[in-house]
Amino acid sequence: MLQSYLLAEIVAVPRMYYIVPLIIAVSFVYGATRHERLDQILIHSMRSAIWISCFLAIILGLIWFGGLWN
Repeated sequence: MLQSYLLAEIVAVPRMYYIVPLIIAVSFVYGATRHERLDQILIHSMRSAIWISCFLAIILGLIWFGGLWN
C-alpha cells in the first residue's frame, strides 16, 4: 500500500501544470464570446492568455514574497 502511494506521488504531475490548459480554454471561450470571426477570436484569445498569465504571476509573486516572512 505504501509503495503504491509513493509511486503515485513520484509520477504525479505537479498541479501547476494544470493551469496551462485552463488558461488556454478560458481565453478561447472569452474570445469567442466577444467576436465572431476566427482571426479576431485568436487575437483576443492571445491577449487574454497573456493578461491572465501576468495576473497569476503577480499573485504568485505576492504569495511567494509574503511567505518569506515566515
